[in-house]
Amino acid sequence: MKVQKQLLMGNEAIALGAIRAGVRMVAGYPGTPSTEILETIAKKNDGSIHVEWSVNEKAAMEVGAGAAYAGARALVTMKQVGLNVASDPLMSLAYVGVKGGMVIVSADDPGPISSQTEQDTRLFGQFSKLPVFDPSSPEEAYEMIGEAFEYSEKYSTPVLFRPTTRVCHGRASVTLLPDMGVAEPEGFVKDTQRWVIFPRLSYQNHKKIEERNVELSDVFSSYKRNRLEPAERCKTTADRTGAETEAAVRRGIATGGVSYAYVKEVLTEDACPCNDISVLKVGTPHPFPEELALEFLKDLDEVLVLEELEPVIERALLVIVGKYHLKTVIRGKLTRDTRVAGENSVESVREDLAKFLPEKAEELLLTKSTAEKSTDAVMPQLPVRPPVLCAGCPHRASFYAVKKAMRGRKAVFSGDIGCYTLGNAKPLDMCDTCLCMGADVTIAQGLHIIEPDTTNFSFIGDSTFFASGITGVVNAVYNQTDIILVVLDNSTTAMTGHQPHPGTGMTMMGDVAAKISIEKILEGIGVADIVKANPLHLDEAVAAVEKVRDEKGVRVILFQSPCIAVTKPKTQYHIEDEVCTKCQICIKQIGCPAITVNDGKVKIEKSLCFGCGLCSQICPSKAIVEVTDHE
Repeated sequence: MKVQKQLLMGNEAIALGAIRAGVRMVAGYPGTPSTEILETIAKKNDGSIHVEWSVNEKAAMEVGAGAAYAGARALVTMKQVGLNVASDPLMSLAYVGVKGGMVIVSADDPGPISSQTEQDTRLFGQFSKLPVFDPSSPEEAYEMIGEAFEYSEKYSTPVLFRPTTRVCHGRASVTLLPDMGVAEPEGFVKDTQRWVIFPRLSYQNHKKIEERNVELSDVFSSYKRNRLEPAERCKTTADRTGAETEAAVRRGIATGGVSYAYVKEVLTEDACPCNDISVLKVGTPHPFPEELALEFLKDLDEVLVLEELEPVIERALLVIVGKYHLKTVIRGKLTRDTRVAGENSVESVREDLAKFLPEKAEELLLTKSTAEKSTDAVMPQLPVRPPVLCAGCPHRASFYAVKKAMRGRKAVFSGDIGCYTLGNAKPLDMCDTCLCMGADVTIAQGLHIIEPDTTNFSFIGDSTFFASGITGVVNAVYNQTDIILVVLDNSTTAMTGHQPHPGTGMTMMGDVAAKISIEKILEGIGVADIVKANPLHLDEAVAAVEKVRDEKGVRVILFQSPCIAVTKPKTQYHIEDEVCTKCQICIKQIGCPAITVNDGKVKIEKSLCFGCGLCSQICPSKAIVEVTDHE
């Protein structure tokens, strides 16, 4: 058989690895850095796999559990904050267990690059007592996902799979392997003693889980993704002169995830080889491979732990040192020998190693690979690109309409997770709070209870409304709280890559589905005061806000206008220089990135203009006009 290789993004590798492993059901909720996993499976699906964007992560977890109860291999995808949403079923599922293999991908985001938190899924593994697989590269992720399914089935437990951003979005040449040849699922077999969770059953299962994890610790000590790379002891200057070296400090490095790749890159640099350092690679941080770690520690005086986010490996090694009365000194985040937040890099690892290996510090800090040196010489400084709403985004118009209608009035604007979080930027400055998905609706309620003289707005997107907003609206109606809910309906899940949702009329299987109406849901909940408007029609949008601002109870404004990525423009605008007074109101009030000042003249960049027309509606001199010859 001819060996086939493909250059794959880490998420693509995970997806192809899951297909190879015989996955039958895939559910998830979009969230960077995990999104492309489910999208790739949908693209490569031959029809044998059910793929869905679930309404939220909790729903995805429960759908996946049902499939695994029936004996099928199920994959659930999300980012680390999504695991919070799914934690309720996850915690019980850890006690109930599964029949088919169930892998839960929770992609962590050190940095964070596109997240609210830097939380570490490895700790969730410890909390839920579930096994955790931590790939260090796209190549390893491709094979490890299949192994995770096998362990899940063998031990009848869901398992967590924790790639991080640089593994998810890095690319590598991956050798594609034959399918694993998984049998057809047996189907669901009724057994109330297994599938119906009761306190007495949970107690018994808890004891079994503890024993299973002890066994897994031993099993993982011989699992190939965990390994000890012993030092190749090289002669020091003292050796060469015949001096005694018995007092030389014996050092090692413990690492896991993408940090392992950084460590290996630094240790094998041609100009400064550090092959006299033992390395422990941890691919399953929970249950921790204690026996392997003990073998690593027993001959070492000092160990530096290099990992991202929480000191999971570091704490595990400290426990082993104490348990076996070793004298090994463990250094890392807890001792402040490495950074306590943010992601690692080759550069940060090199600096950490220079402090840990003082005899090699000069070489480490002065050494850079030829590629790095040449890159530094020719690459210019990257331009600063602050996060901003796209030119033509209807959310800009929605925020501006509310701001104009509420000028001079006391109001608080609670925001949510999505593109519209960027409404906090100047000059709009229309996002006063942002906690988590769906919290805009409920934060506004809490604020109103304490300050009833303030008009409280909550802004939520259409996808987020379905995911986690409905409960908050029910709460507001039930408790008769005065808030104005502004639903920013742009007909897509924009921030994570334009995935379908229940309001788009399309599923991830490519089927046409009935669009679920936000308006009808609100009416069914009991909201009587609902106003609809196109935010790009400024006067209409302002009037909609004015209509509900002085009313009582739950009022809703449905601002409906598609994302510019969904509907392409049919027109553009330009500025007539002879009419323009250079007041720059178009820049100062809405902050559209398509409008700039060049040589004192206000210009609209043709390549950025999407023809929304908002700027033409606020220009006092009417200098912004439609381009009639736009194709």
